[in-house]
Amino acid sequence: MPDDAEIRSLLARLAHLADSGDLEAYLALFTSDAAWVIPAIPQTGVAASERRGVAEIEAGVGERRAAGVQGPGSNTMHVVTTTAVDVSGDEAVAVSTWMFIADTTAAPRVQAVGRYRDTLRRTPDGWRLARREITAG
Repeated sequence: MPDDAEIRSLLARLAHLADSGDLEAYLALFTSDAAWVIPAIPQTGVAASERRGVAEIEAGVGERRAAGVQGPGSNTMHVVTTTAVDVSGDEAVAVSTWMFIADTTAAPRVQAVGRYRDTLRRTPDGWRLARREITAG
């Protein structure tokens, strides 16, 4: 599979697992030193934060799931689209547009939108997310 296709597939798996999947499988898609940078997103109640390393990223996911913002049972969905991928050796940058859909089972609506700027690294296990910078709006 070409690098850009593998990267697009990884980004899709991240979105699917964030919404309804296994947390261990989700975290396996990150490098051990990954960073997750998110601004405050008032529409979803998410506070600004910067998480470093898989344990901190896991804590952030746990907080969002406990608050019912995302994850199994939240009836929300991440949609990732218009992804542009630039590969340079064993590193890549992907820029994508995201939409966060709320109330997917009754009255689906776009609750927030923005962009992901993802830095990825090739590992012995394939491409993994090393840094995600999120912008809203």
